[in-house]
Amino acid sequence: MQPTDTSPLAISSDAYFFEKDKSECTLILGVGNYLMGDEGVGVHLIRHLSDKKLPENVDILDGGTGGFLLLNCIESYKNVIFVDATMDGKPDGTICLIKPKFASDFPSALSVHDVGLKDMIEALYILEKAPNMFLFTVSISKIDPMSVSLSASVCEALKYLPQKIFNLIAQQNAQ
Repeated sequence: MQPTDTSPLAISSDAYFFEKDKSECTLILGVGNYLMGDEGVGVHLIRHLSDKKLPENVDILDGGTGGFLLLNCIESYKNVIFVDATMDGKPDGTICLIKPKFASDFPSALSVHDVGLKDMIEALYILEKAPNMFLFTVSISKIDPMSVSLSASVCEALKYLPQKIFNLIAQQNAQ
């Protein structure tokens, strides 16, 4: 049977990240737990972007709660833009950009994935393989276990977040 234009494309995630040189590429990495309401905002963003035409040399990845499993993938990129939720006391849906230099620059843990992410970032620095890293946070006020729904404020933030990310990518590419 020959594949048709509507056939799904199956890619081994490990192979995909090593089949071409990523040293001049940017990875948008959404992290979080999709089953915890607003805490899964990073994963929701990646699902939203998967339907869009992305700029050249930009990849997206649903990092879920991957932690150390993402290490080999991340170190192959020039730039990595993380997207995650944070409980920072700001109004729900507030978008902030952080340029973390250390794992401690990441927001306080929301769930188990954050501990693994911080440890993985430290490992990248120790191995001297850290890409340029940026973190877009979306402020949330609660975690809803066993919910895939986002609050109205976080949904509203998702309307503006892609453009903020693409503006950052354009700035990085101009340097």
